[in-house]
Amino acid sequence: MFLGPSFYSILFNPNTMALPFPSTCSANSAVSASNRASSSFTVKGSQYMQELSNLHYDSRPSIQHPMALRQRIPLRMASSKLYGFNSFRPKNQGSLEDRPPRRPILSRATEPSADINIKEPSTFASGQKFHLEDVIEAQQFNREILSAIFEVAQQMELIEKDPLRSQILRGHLMATLFYEPSTRTRLSFESAMKRLGGEVLTTENAREFSSAAKGETLEDTIRTVEGYSDIIVLRHFDSGAARRAAAVANIPIINAGDGPGQHPTQALLDMYTIQREIGRLDDIEVALVGDLANGRTVRSLAYLLAKYNNVKIYFVGPDVVKMKDDIKNYLTSKGIEWVESTDLMEVASKCDVVYQTRIQRERFGERIDLYNEARGKYIIDKKVMNVLQKHAVIMHPLPRLDEIMVDVDNDSRAAYFRQAKNGLYIRMALLKLLLLGW
Repeated sequence: MFLGPSFYSILFNPNTMALPFPSTCSANSAVSASNRASSSFTVKGSQYMQELSNLHYDSRPSIQHPMALRQRIPLRMASSKLYGFNSFRPKNQGSLEDRPPRRPILSRATEPSADINIKEPSTFASGQKFHLEDVIEAQQFNREILSAIFEVAQQMELIEKDPLRSQILRGHLMATLFYEPSTRTRLSFESAMKRLGGEVLTTENAREFSSAAKGETLEDTIRTVEGYSDIIVLRHFDSGAARRAAAVANIPIINAGDGPGQHPTQALLDMYTIQREIGRLDDIEVALVGDLANGRTVRSLAYLLAKYNNVKIYFVGPDVVKMKDDIKNYLTSKGIEWVESTDLMEVASKCDVVYQTRIQRERFGERIDLYNEARGKYIIDKKVMNVLQKHAVIMHPLPRLDEIMVDVDNDSRAAYFRQAKNGLYIRMALLKLLLLGW
């Protein structure tokens, strides 16, 4: 902004009175935001007011908004991103497959073949829109996007430790709709939003304590809640519920687990953990253990593992909860070698990652006999740890029951609590990307 010659003549006149300069001017003002609080100027009262009448003042708290500072635009033009004004996108009719995409979605055909390491610089320009409108399933991601998300997650680790840098989602509201119980997923999403300066609207056990108990459809609930928030995190007991929600929503939907379907954000944090713990995502052997038929986490993880080279997967589970054929067929179509085994000790001695899961009592309904048949067959204890390779790790999406003995926790190869912590960084990254872009 050009302030005029008279302003500068007044500014540097030693005979004039000293008045403080206001601390909430736009990003284009002559004095940088970091110096405004301490700056003072010597000006004559009438001329001071005359010169400053042309300046734009913002009554909101002074914030160095990165978009404004980077592009040198006034704060009022960048404030829709900073303060979270919800500019609704046009309504789209029809199913998720039928509607036109709200933004371009990369298909699996675009997956790059070259290895990508999370330490490499991102190929996406800062401020560029995120490539996905919603996070519904693991198949939406390719290697390039995964690598870039992991890079943002590493940045979130630094932001978490520095509260002065963690206000990028100030003014944004996240609604969490959980129709099934959750501890880690719900709390990590809410913590992620708050650590980035945003606010949370939450409904725990929405199956009983929301209008769903009165018969309201999921679609009507989504249409209502989107009017109160900027993004919705949904956990539901029906497979495909997140896709139904995304088909009617005009704000981003994040699938936090849909029955026995998928749990894509868990798979993202699992892959991030493997990268951090093992140091690579290519050339690894992974054992998926436990409830493979009902476990949405292992299904989503299998989809992401299939995007990497020279990966071998072992399925170790009781017969009543074996991995379903759709996952096996998908892995085969992608050239991924997979083996079914009943010998956990032998598999553990070969693998880089043993991914244990609990037998899910809630998926068996009245068939308690089948649950009892499956439970307790594959337990990780000291014997398993004795055959585990020194560099290998034990992972678990949690909660656990008795499938990992407590005395394993002190082993440095027990990575499941570090894995849970990584969920915070991945979800911080996703919230930032969906709401602000790269």
